[in-house]
Amino acid sequence: MKIAIIGQSLFGADVYKILRQNGHEIVGVFTVPDDAKGRPDPLASAALQDGTKVFKLKKWRDRNQVLKEVYDQYKELGAELNVLPFCTQFIPMDIIRLPKYQSIIYHPSLLPRHRGASSINWTLIHGDKKAGLSIFWADDGLDTGPILLQKECAVQENDTVDVLYNRFLFPEGIKAIDEAVKLIADTEEPPRIVQAEENATYEPILKKHNCQINFDQPAVAIHNFIRGTDKVPGAWTVLNGEEVTVYGSEIWRRDVPTGREVEVKDSGKPALVHQLGLLLYGNDGQTVNVKQLLLQDGKMIPAAKFGSVDREVTLTELSPEEQKIKASIQEIWKSILNQDLNEDTDFFKAGAGSMDVVRLVEELKDTAGIALHNDDVYMNPTFMSFVTAAILKSRGEGDATFQFNHVKIKANKMDLIVPHELFINNEFVPARSGATTPALCPADESVLCEVSSAQKEDVDIAVRAAKEAFENGDWSRMSHRDRGTLMFRLADLMEQHKEELATLESLDSGAVYTLAIKTHIGMSIETWRYFAGWTDKVHGNTIPLNQARPNRNLSFTKKEPIGVCGLITPWNYPLMMVSWKMAACLAAGNTVVLKPAEVSSLTALKLAELSVHAGFPPGVINVLPGAGRVCGQAIVDHPDVRKIGFTGSTAVGQQIMQSCATNTLKRVSLELGGKSPLVIFSDCDLDKAVRVGLQSVYFNKGENCISAGRLFVEEEIYDQYLRRVVDEVKKMKIGDPLDRSVSHGPQNHRAHLDKLLCYVEQGVKEGARLLYGGKRLDRKGYFMEPTVLVDVEDNMFVAEEESFGPIMVVSKFINGDVEGVTKRANATRYGLAAGVFTKDINKALRMADNFQAGTVFINTYNKTDVAVPFGGFKMSGFGKDLGADAINEYLQTKAVTIEY
Repeated sequence: MKIAIIGQSLFGADVYKILRQNGHEIVGVFTVPDDAKGRPDPLASAALQDGTKVFKLKKWRDRNQVLKEVYDQYKELGAELNVLPFCTQFIPMDIIRLPKYQSIIYHPSLLPRHRGASSINWTLIHGDKKAGLSIFWADDGLDTGPILLQKECAVQENDTVDVLYNRFLFPEGIKAIDEAVKLIADTEEPPRIVQAEENATYEPILKKHNCQINFDQPAVAIHNFIRGTDKVPGAWTVLNGEEVTVYGSEIWRRDVPTGREVEVKDSGKPALVHQLGLLLYGNDGQTVNVKQLLLQDGKMIPAAKFGSVDREVTLTELSPEEQKIKASIQEIWKSILNQDLNEDTDFFKAGAGSMDVVRLVEELKDTAGIALHNDDVYMNPTFMSFVTAAILKSRGEGDATFQFNHVKIKANKMDLIVPHELFINNEFVPARSGATTPALCPADESVLCEVSSAQKEDVDIAVRAAKEAFENGDWSRMSHRDRGTLMFRLADLMEQHKEELATLESLDSGAVYTLAIKTHIGMSIETWRYFAGWTDKVHGNTIPLNQARPNRNLSFTKKEPIGVCGLITPWNYPLMMVSWKMAACLAAGNTVVLKPAEVSSLTALKLAELSVHAGFPPGVINVLPGAGRVCGQAIVDHPDVRKIGFTGSTAVGQQIMQSCATNTLKRVSLELGGKSPLVIFSDCDLDKAVRVGLQSVYFNKGENCISAGRLFVEEEIYDQYLRRVVDEVKKMKIGDPLDRSVSHGPQNHRAHLDKLLCYVEQGVKEGARLLYGGKRLDRKGYFMEPTVLVDVEDNMFVAEEESFGPIMVVSKFINGDVEGVTKRANATRYGLAAGVFTKDINKALRMADNFQAGTVFINTYNKTDVAVPFGGFKMSGFGKDLGADAINEYLQTKAVTIEY
């Protein structure tokens, strides 16, 4: 079909491309003149690249008469159909009716509702539950012609014009026009459904003069008005005598927070500036929260900063690579604005519009690989502020607008920026009570900072944020693959910051830096990447049923996320344990309220900071440092938390399970204590058995859930094995965990060190022989000598109970007594891990079959991988971390049956 396209913008350009791609002949394109900077409209650019005739018309008619030269140019093309995508000009009926099939127009509403130029805006302002688009036959009325086809979509509570346009009206509109043209080409009498006048609406075009907020209406109406004008033309009001435009509206369903009151013109109540924005009151006493404000000077700021002193973020020295980024941005700005730049050039004052914002963001992504959002342009409208935002993003520091209270720690030849407040809804906030706990460095007992300590009311706020994100937020509407993209992005940021994370882990938990960077941080990064790859592989099954003739039945299952999940993690691998649980939980589509260990929470808070830079929506990740008996218990008891994932002691695990059963009957997975046996036969590779035996006990200073809690050594090599072990232990260098030559750092905290010393004392008291160590080092910090307790009998306390420290507990077994040593190894209430060293593979596999443990190692130990499920038997708990099994811990199965 021969088609003339009359329209403009990227929408018009994409319509041009799809019609041409599908074999139609575009005989001409009619669009608007170049802008004041000489830039052609995107539709014109697309057509000119193909050599299609382009007409840039300032006007089509004069005194209601079509211009003769325009009519003649148009008629000469011989078009059979006019297609008007995003057409803002009035086209004379002489042109509309001339082609064989006349003209069709795209309109972004479900006609006859919302006729007129601001139809999308009014769809949202009226609070319509559904929106849509119409392709109609042009007539001499204003959007009154017969309907050819329509498509509709649901409107979400917080949709804005941009969101609705980008999610549905733009992509589906292009497809709809293509479908409409096919209908005309392939159908003898394509639909012409006359529009009913009943329920028809026509609203005026929105300009600044009719966009002032009316506060004499319910909060939901105020919210609809604000989102219906976001970003253009923008709803405005007067705060403290200053005219401001407001953006990013949402209904506030939480308790009214503490904050600073601001006078609002024509409102019965003052607004409230608080940590998460600005609250505005409706006449029903309900509130609306806005997140961004445009000031009279053209500067966009977070609403939470209104009236406060702005902290400018400036760049100091740029690397050669960052200089290239700056030059690339300069070229993009020049090409868009068509003018010379200085640091204060304002993107919008220089003539840029909303489509230029999209172009800037996309070109920056293509040329420099930096993914900013449209809001980043509005928040950083001057050239240098935008360069700053882009370079901070490239450094993994996000945009300049994400600011938070932090401490600076200089360590390991680097300056660490350390958040230390609760992380709720993508904001760092102090505990409501003001409570804090000191974060102590176990290497020198110094105070690193004061960390906010969450109480029950903080848990309530965090759970509400997580529930909102799960049920109504971007996370719930996001595709599985988009979730995976965010997780991959977070992993990349963790890798970029791995030296900082490892340093912080060493300072906060006492982990040796070399181990921290390889395992604590390295495996955390691997975990996020592994589960990011799982996000789009969660699916159910189809199930055959016995047929009830003559009908047939089909059943299928769906794997769905559970909802808000509470995660409680230990202090021995602060970041890795968080990652093991949280990555699987988020990959399944849930949201999280995390309580990291009270004594080692800093890397979890740093992870939260990086999640904002990665682009995670508010409420998806919430991190609440605090005491287990207060914060942890409140999470466990909360009725809106539907799953608990816990790693810690068996005693606490039992309390959690009891609470979950008594209060809300929520799902639980528990990874608890261990007393893992390692059996060493005389036919082993002795060098390897000594080396790995040491690692099995002293890895991460023994603060390791699968640490070999008891070694069984065959009588024939018992004395030789002990001699060699002690020789090696004496070579271990104990000291500052940031020293690269140190292999053994301090215990995590004072109470744990004291417990370990009592453990050794109890063992000796019951008859075990202290072969080496057993004392606290005479130096500052929580350092304990690696310890070897031998000749341990089965009835001793140290044979039955876990130390969770650098204490090797060794027992002898009779030569060749495979059955006896297996029985002794299993004679524990725990079942987390077990190991065996022997060159006899048949013996090894028989023992693996008989070990009552969730993980078994043969001729190795401590070898875990993100793809291998991890979890215990018996009183070591149930449920799995890692591997495909972990995803199922955070999913629930729904069965659907259809009869047809």
